Amino acid sequence: MDVETQVLGRYNISNSQGYEIKVCYMQNIKEGYSSWQIQNPFYLYLPVLAMQLSLMIFLSRILMVILKPLGQPRFVSEVIAGILIGPTYFGKKQLSSFIFPFESNILLETFANLGLNYYMFLVGLEMDLSAVRNMSKKSLSIGTATILFPLFAGAGLYFLPMRTKGPASSTQPLGAVFWAITLSITSFPDLARILSQLKLLHTDLGRTALTTSIISDIVACVLLVVAIITFNDRTFLAASIPTLIFIAICWYLLRPGIAWMIRQTEKKGEKFNNTHIYYVLSGVAVFGLVTDACGSHSMIGGLMLGLIIPKGELAITIMETIEEFVKGIMLPAFIITNGLRTNLHDLPLVADMAVVSLITVAATSLKILTSVIIYLLFGMSPRDGLALGALMNTKGVLALIVLNEGRSLMAMDNTTMSVMTFTILFMTAMVAPLVLLANKTTRRARQYKQRTILRTNPNTELRILTCIHSMGNLSGIINLLEVSNSTRRSPISVFVVHLVELLGRASTMLIVNEPGNNSATNPPSRERAESDQIFSAFGSYKDKHDTVVVQPLTIVSPYTTMHEDIFQFSEDKHVSMILIPFHKQAASGGRFQVDNHPIREVNQNLLLNSPCSVGILVDRGLRLFKSSESSTPTQTELRVAMLFMGGFDDYEALTYAYRIAGTPGVTLTVVRFLPTKVVEQNANNYGEVGSFETETEEELDDDYINEFRFKSMFDKSIIYQVKHVDNGEELLENIRRNYNEFDLYIVGRGLEMKSPLAIGLSELIDNPELGPIGDALVSSAFTSHASVLVVQQPASDSFKSRSQRRVGKFRHKKWASPVLNPDYEVLENAKTMR
Repeated sequence: MDVETQVLGRYNISNSQGYEIKVCYMQNIKEGYSSWQIQNPFYLYLPVLAMQLSLMIFLSRILMVILKPLGQPRFVSEVIAGILIGPTYFGKKQLSSFIFPFESNILLETFANLGLNYYMFLVGLEMDLSAVRNMSKKSLSIGTATILFPLFAGAGLYFLPMRTKGPASSTQPLGAVFWAITLSITSFPDLARILSQLKLLHTDLGRTALTTSIISDIVACVLLVVAIITFNDRTFLAASIPTLIFIAICWYLLRPGIAWMIRQTEKKGEKFNNTHIYYVLSGVAVFGLVTDACGSHSMIGGLMLGLIIPKGELAITIMETIEEFVKGIMLPAFIITNGLRTNLHDLPLVADMAVVSLITVAATSLKILTSVIIYLLFGMSPRDGLALGALMNTKGVLALIVLNEGRSLMAMDNTTMSVMTFTILFMTAMVAPLVLLANKTTRRARQYKQRTILRTNPNTELRILTCIHSMGNLSGIINLLEVSNSTRRSPISVFVVHLVELLGRASTMLIVNEPGNNSATNPPSRERAESDQIFSAFGSYKDKHDTVVVQPLTIVSPYTTMHEDIFQFSEDKHVSMILIPFHKQAASGGRFQVDNHPIREVNQNLLLNSPCSVGILVDRGLRLFKSSESSTPTQTELRVAMLFMGGFDDYEALTYAYRIAGTPGVTLTVVRFLPTKVVEQNANNYGEVGSFETETEEELDDDYINEFRFKSMFDKSIIYQVKHVDNGEELLENIRRNYNEFDLYIVGRGLEMKSPLAIGLSELIDNPELGPIGDALVSSAFTSHASVLVVQQPASDSFKSRSQRRVGKFRHKKWASPVLNPDYEVLENAKTMR
């Protein structure tokens, strides 16, 4: 029979004043035939650990729901939950001794340290060091300044007299090192998620912030390792040399070996399964054990393994498999540990809150002032400097790791740690409001700068953003760009965006794909393989034209917010037109039926809120035809019809059609459809003039058409015709009889079209994104062989005053005779030379 006895166990801890004290507690010991005399701690404390984690997760989820409307990241909610669980609030209740007995701290801290190891492994998986190698001089200067200045200035804040009780000597000078490292850190994972939520991930500001945060995290890890090695019992050389040797072995031997094994697996066509993940996760524990044995922190091993695993399908599979478990189950144990060491309830009793407030404000301002000054020196907007400085204040788990390591090494006491935890919480909570404030001001300055093809100078570069969702959209988009008349005076810059749905990833990603970036350290995944095929096709298009620039990139985002990422990128790159394919099912009976693919919602959102023009291409085999009559066998022929009904969308469509007409081998027929006098008279008799075009709108239409005729009067490849019809049915019948042999139809979407010709068409529309005329062309059997391009100006343009729209592309308010125009002789000579 087993006999239980009780013996004393001992812990050595330090109190809030830094003095070391001993705490005793009872342990149950079994005497019997068991090989384990002390009971398995998992039998005693595992239910307690489960209860602690459940409480932490429950509180943090509630706070996340409450703080999400305020734009607060997950880190803020978790830290607040940890503080509430600790002595600040929950520790004052009697129930705390039951949920958080002192004896359970061993298991809690062990589980927390294991979670930190795997968390830093995930951080290493997310980091892309190639961004650091390719960073510009500006980014390097900003990154260096926002790290070094807070590092030295933050150390000085540590020595401010914040305590009102206890001896002044309780401030350990070594604590300034950990304090400075904490203030210089910018958490890369948390910053990436904030940028994703604010839709700034792919902007110049976002890329600069992410690159700087990578440098900050790496520098912080190096300084932390140096601090741990220096302040440990072992000598510096005895601990640093083994650590450096291990890092060198990992980077120069293990990294190429892992990349080679991944390539071999992909060449065999094998997919990464759970077995591969098991090996990698076991490697995280082994790497942590080795670095801990070397005298540094075990999390350095996890970070190193994450950095040497190539970014690709294996990394994505690991992230999707363990990310939620590590961040949702294991990491909260560390947040609980930090909360148990933080006591904000008693802080006013031992510290001067005025000095604490000064420290918090000063620490928050360090990176903001540095960024603003650097931006002013580079001649950039101080608002962007404010936004960058606020983003650089994003703290995360790594900052708490540094604080807790400083406390474990007795470089800081509980008071210092409580002040710093509060400062970290305040700095991170202020990121979203400050960035939104700066970004809102910038948006106000940019909202009147919509870019369209109509407003783009014809002698400057035309920037087009193409959105590709699948391989089936390639040929039509590329063939349309082929005939978009890229010249040396007006080259075309194409931003090829491969749209990928976000599945299981932590945040929206924008990947700029460099040509030939398929090295051993970056093996292609399934999504990357499809992107490579898309970008290879556009690369072939670029090779045919020396006046074309192609920049490929991939946007990985949820369908519900994908249009916002496209908007932000188009604004950042000053795009004039977004070109998107029309997603459809196979034609049936001459009509296209749209499927319910989520990408359709993306296209509709683009049309509703786009800052630039949008073109929707319904591709039915658009291609260049060989001309049988031409003596030059390489000459092509494409028959294009532009159907002009009036309105601002038609102005944009006519401008793009005129550009296409400049391509050799392209013939353009512009047909203007006007209502008959009888229709207009009937409308006036019934008092319905307001529902049709006003006199001012008719004048605007005449101005644009007359300017177009003046510019194209010597161009034999352009034909202009006028047709009078009574209604929409007669319009379609006229197209069926006289204009049914074209390869491409270009029309405006016609959101503002008030012509009686639209009567009867708007009532039967199946595809609202195409407008009444575009939908009618797509749905008609006599145009089932032809492609259709529907063009829309920015939706916000419709709210502008009429006086702002009077001046057209050619800067004439009223039509004048061509021979009286000063450009007439120049144009005539130019056409003669051609």
